[in-house]
This record gives sequence, C-alpha cells and structure tokens, in this order.
Amino acid sequence: MIARCLILSLCFAAGFGLVMRAERPEPTPPRTTFDRFPMALGTWQGVQEPPLDPRVLAVLGVDDYLSRAYYTSDRSAAVGLYVGYYGSQRQGDTMHSPQNCLPGSGWEPVSNRLLRIAIPSAPAGSSPVAVNRYLIQKGIDRQLVLYWYQSHGRAIASEYWAKYYLIRDAVRLNRTDGALVRVIAPIVPERDETQAEMLAVRFVQDLFPALAGYLPG
Repeated sequence: MIARCLILSLCFAAGFGLVMRAERPEPTPPRTTFDRFPMALGTWQGVQEPPLDPRVLAVLGVDDYLSRAYYTSDRSAAVGLYVGYYGSQRQGDTMHSPQNCLPGSGWEPVSNRLLRIAIPSAPAGSSPVAVNRYLIQKGIDRQLVLYWYQSHGRAIASEYWAKYYLIRDAVRLNRTDGALVRVIAPIVPERDETQAEMLAVRFVQDLFPALAGYLPG
C-alpha cells in the first residue's frame, strides 16, 4: 500500500510538472470580480475585512480574493469568509492548503473530518457538497473551519483529487483556474462546537449558489 501511494505521488508530481511547463496559451474564462460580490446573502449581511498585507498576498499568489465577515440578521453571530481565486496555476502560484497556513498563524488542528452539506437551492438530485471540517485551537480560543477547492463547476474537499482534476483539466481543457473557499465560525461561551457547525453550514448553504458567477464553471 505504501509503495502504491508513493508511485501515485510520484506520477502526480511528474504530471503536475509537465502541465506547469506547458507552452499553450491558457484562456481567461469570463468572471465577475469579487468587488461586486453581494454583501447580502440570504439573511446574512457582510462587512469588508481590512485588505491583506502585501507580503501575505505575495505568498498566496492570488489573482483576486474576497475577505469578509458576515453577520446574522440580529448580529448575534458572525462567520469569516475567504475566497482566493487563481486565474492560472501554471507559473507556480497554486492554492495553499489551510492545513499548512493555519499552523503557521499559531492555530493547531484538534480534529478533522469530511462534512457533506446539502444545498437547498440546488437542482433536484444534486449531491451534497463535500467540505473539510477542522476544529482548530490557539491557546483557549477555538474555531470551526470549513473549506473546499472549487473549479470548473466542481467542488472538492480532497487535496489529492483537487490535484488530479487540476492536471486532467489542464490537459483536456487547457485550464488551471480555481479557488479555495474557507468559512470560519468562532466557538465562544454562548455557542459550542455543534452550534458553530450549524452556523457555518447555514452560511455555506446561502453562499454556495452565489459563487457561480465569480468562479467560472
């Protein structure tokens, strides 16, 4: 099993390297920029977060990003939203996993698992959206993090499969654009882990349909 995983990893690395060195001009799919993303999502109201530090942006390598807090209608609770969009991942600018970034900010993972979220507004028969569910902690502070990768009308939790589709779509469609979507719900004395998850899921259900025009299908 270990040998098989190693071989698969090497094949992915080789394929990824070949795709990144491809010389074909990559098309720029039409999309609406995040400065026009709605402040109101269902009953949620957004507040713009301060711009990211230029040094952070240089590390991320995003072509467009969205960073906001969204509050419930009674402003009793809020979630943080970050979406980082890459128009192309051929030149070394690739999506950074929160698994790597959060520990660098002092947040340590406590638990993680896959979570499937049904989107009420999705067409009948649509599959639930699979996302990564992480519980993280820094000192006495805890947060619930949901994140996934989205590209070409496809939402993926697994980093392994995200890389697979990146290579496949680069070969078949000559496209490597994609995005990382992350939602964070703080866990506070008046809201435990289960309630934080319910809050984050509710937000994702309102958020997901709105992403369509901003993340090309």
